Amino acid sequence: MVFIHGAWLHASSWEPWAEHFARRGFLTFTPGWPGEAPTARAVRASPEWLGDTGLEELTGHYASFVRSFETPPVIVGHSVGGLIAQHLIGMGLGQAAVAMAPSPLNGIAIPDSGDRPWRPAANDSGDGPVSLSPEQFRHLYANTGTAEEAGALFDRYVVPVSRRVLTDLAATDPNCHPRAVVDVDNADRGPLLLISGQEDQLVPDSATRAVCKLYGDSTAVTDLKQFADRGHSLTVDNGWRRVADHVLSWLDEQGVPPFQEEAEPALPIRAARNG
Repeated sequence: MVFIHGAWLHASSWEPWAEHFARRGFLTFTPGWPGEAPTARAVRASPEWLGDTGLEELTGHYASFVRSFETPPVIVGHSVGGLIAQHLIGMGLGQAAVAMAPSPLNGIAIPDSGDRPWRPAANDSGDGPVSLSPEQFRHLYANTGTAEEAGALFDRYVVPVSRRVLTDLAATDPNCHPRAVVDVDNADRGPLLLISGQEDQLVPDSATRAVCKLYGDSTAVTDLKQFADRGHSLTVDNGWRRVADHVLSWLDEQGVPPFQEEAEPALPIRAARNG
């Protein structure tokens, strides 16, 4: 299994998931974005590594990683990672994919709101990375938990995001970024599970439902699971295990077993392996 994190979270945010799935026999990897430092604290201290990284670079980075396996892996992504997961499964690079609170694709727009930092113009001016304040994280990401939990998650996992990524995500029809466009009619791809939190303030449940509808003409498996009491932090807050267990059950329903040791990657791309 390959876990892809999204904007404002560090790759270490997947560690509980990787351990949870490794205990059930999966070989798990949590590769960071290109050049990502090993800890969130290190990224916050020196965010210049983000550079001009955009959707093209991110998608190419993870496509190379997934192609390095002899056996196509399960691809699990959150937020921007959920968009990338859909792109990769649409390219036939994974056995199955799970996209949680995914950044919208194919021109689906998130309703404008002054407190949603999708567009760089809504934040500080300049050319550097875009950060969330602790208050923004609490309101937009971790709005279903306590202030104490939000503060702990912020300190442990939150990092700046490349301004280029936000610019790419902000482009809508007819100027969508090519890596935000997916062949939703592809009938040859593996099964896809979309997950939303109905209290999500960053990627509303309505946006994920709209994405699911786009897949309606494909005969490939596309399922949607909505969690009524969850926000955008559904992968890292105290309810993450409930979401993870649903993914495990869904994979079992699709007949996707844990992978064997021959799934070791053949390319020397940095990854955090668990189990």
